[in-house]
Amino acid sequence: MEKVLAIVGPTAVGKTALALKLAQKFNGEIISGDSMQVYRHLDIGTAKATPAEQRVVPQYLIDVCDVTQQFTVAQFVVAARPLITAITARGHLPIIAGGTGFYLQALFDGLALGADAPGDPEIRQTLRQEAAEQGPEALWQRLQQRDPVAAAKIPPTNIRRTVRALEVIQVTGQLFSQQKNGGPTYDEQYVALTTDRQLLYQRINQRVDVMVQNGLLDEVRWLAQQGGSALPAASGIGYRELLPVLDDPERLAAGIDRVKQDSRHYAKRQLTWFRHQTMARWFNLVQHPEQQDQVVDLVTRWWGH
Repeated sequence: MEKVLAIVGPTAVGKTALALKLAQKFNGEIISGDSMQVYRHLDIGTAKATPAEQRVVPQYLIDVCDVTQQFTVAQFVVAARPLITAITARGHLPIIAGGTGFYLQALFDGLALGADAPGDPEIRQTLRQEAAEQGPEALWQRLQQRDPVAAAKIPPTNIRRTVRALEVIQVTGQLFSQQKNGGPTYDEQYVALTTDRQLLYQRINQRVDVMVQNGLLDEVRWLAQQGGSALPAASGIGYRELLPVLDDPERLAAGIDRVKQDSRHYAKRQLTWFRHQTMARWFNLVQHPEQQDQVVDLVTRWWGH
């Protein structure tokens, strides 16, 4: 069984830095597990590794999509599997670094994603229209009533997944959650990073301020020129809050505050998800950098190389 190291946790806790250090120490190659870093030109708001960092070790699934393209969890799984196999064949350690928990769950647990289930474009369009008129949470509430197991794994704001689940239920008459799973496919080791909650929130606020200083608004303005809020990539934190206020200086400060708030809320959800859905070992490298030695010992024992 192929081994995969996953570096996870909320934003602003040092996942990229740790992944780079472990990749250098264990002859690793990094696969991005972030749903937004796949988009070209969106560098600042997605907190991509810098070009210099990307040259340190091979890195994959960064800058693989245009902002006009949808990138799904199914596409991530399809892309990640051969990368893991190829990295393993070279005798190297596959390292997935990122905070999109559902991507990792789908990969490691072999979740059925509905990609092979039959569909109906008319039903899909009707559901999307209902989501636009009633709001995504109203549609998610319907899924929760019909298939609570599926709803528990889909965020209320994820319109695409909610629509797909309801579509499969209507077309097949079977619950979305009852699709056949492929079962575990890897020997994965989760290393999760965290820090004191108030410190985490301070770091997130500071990170957003640095992003703005480094040109986030120019990046958002470029996204607006490509199609703005209608684009799949525009749903990401840092973009969806600022697109509506770019040309309104009086609302811009409030928009930046909203980015901070949404980032904090997302970090809280990430922490909850990884604590409940994985058997991760947790470390606080922000306040206790000496714990990096414990991480190295853990990976050494598990990797066995």
